[in-house]
Amino acid sequence: MKRKALILCGGWDGHEPKLITERFKTFLESSDFEVEVADSLKVLEDKDKLMSLGLFIPVWTMAKEELPKPYFEPLLEAVGSGVGVAGCHGGMCDAFRNNVGYQFLTGANWVAHPGCDGTKYRVNIISKSNPLTEGIGDFDVCSEQYYLHVDPANEVLATTRFPTVRWYHSANGEVDVPQVWTRKWGWGRVFYNALGHHNDVFDIPEAWELMKRGLLWAADSKRIAVEKGLSVDAWKNPVGMY
Repeated sequence: MKRKALILCGGWDGHEPKLITERFKTFLESSDFEVEVADSLKVLEDKDKLMSLGLFIPVWTMAKEELPKPYFEPLLEAVGSGVGVAGCHGGMCDAFRNNVGYQFLTGANWVAHPGCDGTKYRVNIISKSNPLTEGIGDFDVCSEQYYLHVDPANEVLATTRFPTVRWYHSANGEVDVPQVWTRKWGWGRVFYNALGHHNDVFDIPEAWELMKRGLLWAADSKRIAVEKGLSVDAWKNPVGMY
């Protein structure tokens, strides 16, 4: 049986969500996934659908709609049960600015990109032995350089150094900001890659290889949860997190 993936496509057109979605969809279909593309948050209201997925991919920057509890809480539970989450750039970590729970799930929130598009910077691979980065060296990018506020629980695979261009943050001196990471949410795996301002960033072989590996890695958490008979009930707390 084919694994199922759901891509939520929408939000700000400047991030080329349709092109990014088509790239991810083509790759996943070639990797034997059944891929559904949705353009409305209402798809997240269907918990049974979400629980049947192997992978959820948000490609949804700065949409006008926020993420209300009836859509958000089924997603939290589905990922906790083993559904993987993977995404890139603002499509994942600048999707819902007013939902701190969503930011907790993804592991960060975007705050700035000093220099905007066209900034030249380097992505530094810091985890050389991880299967997601093995054989991939540091590489240069000309795009938006994402400054993110990041969860310390993330397993960081790649960073980039700020400041690259002078701005108010430069007064703090040099700092390495995570750009690629993994994390866990219950039994679910979460993967994020800060690259992807435009679709053609993934024409860079290293950037695309990282993204492809991350998509497949995240999706594998559902297989593991099913094979081991793991239940989301192990993570539920009646008090909740709000």
